[in-house]
Amino acid sequence: MTTADRFRAAVDSRDLAALDDLFTEDVRFYSPVKFQPFEGKPMVLGLFRVLLRTFEDFRYVGDYTGAAQTSADGVTAPSAVLLFRATAGGRQIHGIDLLHFDDDGLIKEFTVMVRPQSAVHALGEAVLAGLVAEGLVPAPAQP
Repeated sequence: MTTADRFRAAVDSRDLAALDDLFTEDVRFYSPVKFQPFEGKPMVLGLFRVLLRTFEDFRYVGDYTGAAQTSADGVTAPSAVLLFRATAGGRQIHGIDLLHFDDDGLIKEFTVMVRPQSAVHALGEAVLAGLVAEGLVPAPAQP
């Protein structure tokens, strides 16, 4: 079973312990709702705790494998693209998870892309609220 298969199974079963075994310590997570990546396994696992609660009817509907350049260092790495569908904040979401693997087969970089823009906005609000509730980011300043 590939790392992508194991990742997909862990998400399907909402198994955070299994996810913990799949990420490098310095994993980077590029989100559609934040310009800078989330960095490090503790932050990324905390983000997954929030995401697994935020998405409704999350399901993977396809996959592709190959190689692609990473965002962090531009190195071509083995990669997998997992296509998904979900609902968040009452909005239908179509998206992809792009996983880049290190030499040991662990996920070193993770990029999420979703559409449409209205879903990105709804997802961003829900994820921010979850991250604040988890204590992973400070609450935004009130005007």
